[in-house]
Amino acid sequence: MLKKLISLGIICSLSFGMHEIELNINDVDLEAGLKLDMGQFNQAVEPDTTFIGYKYLKGDKKNSADDISPSPFHEISFLIRRKIGSSDLSAGLGVKANITSLNRYDFVSIPIGLHLRYDFSSSDIPVYAGGYFYYAPPVLSSQDASKFVEYRVFLGVDIIKNAGLVVGFRNIDTTYDINGKDEKVNLNRSAYFGVRFRF
Repeated sequence: MLKKLISLGIICSLSFGMHEIELNINDVDLEAGLKLDMGQFNQAVEPDTTFIGYKYLKGDKKNSADDISPSPFHEISFLIRRKIGSSDLSAGLGVKANITSLNRYDFVSIPIGLHLRYDFSSSDIPVYAGGYFYYAPPVLSSQDASKFVEYRVFLGVDIIKNAGLVVGFRNIDTTYDINGKDEKVNLNRSAYFGVRFRF
């Protein structure tokens, strides 16, 4: 199943072209992702509004509040985002499929989320700030999963055209149904910095 999802992400990137690549790190965690702007390749879709993406996170137990050795975390996402009126604030709604595991317990969820982003248009250098929140109740969780919560905040600056730096903070909580009891496990809680490239 996991190999099929990874293959799907690679096929999509080759089929549609890439809009954004990101690499986020701290002293022990590695996060990599790609995001495709569907409007760049389909004239029926307005550019910079509809995205599909794939993200990989290899976290370390140092940044897990529950001192576990987390397995790699994978997600495939779909997001629609638009500016609110003529303001510099954008809002979006998204849905993703998440996959990870803990020991012999498999975690699969399909959370829905809200995105907010503000572009500081008055700045000479493009600066933006934002965040998002995702939640999957039991009805959107399967395998050994019973709940999922993720939130993230970030601040970015484009140093040169189509390339910039970002700093942020993420928190990912997974809840497992183990022998009929919910067991909450913090998968990752950490600050990070990274680079983003747009094409």
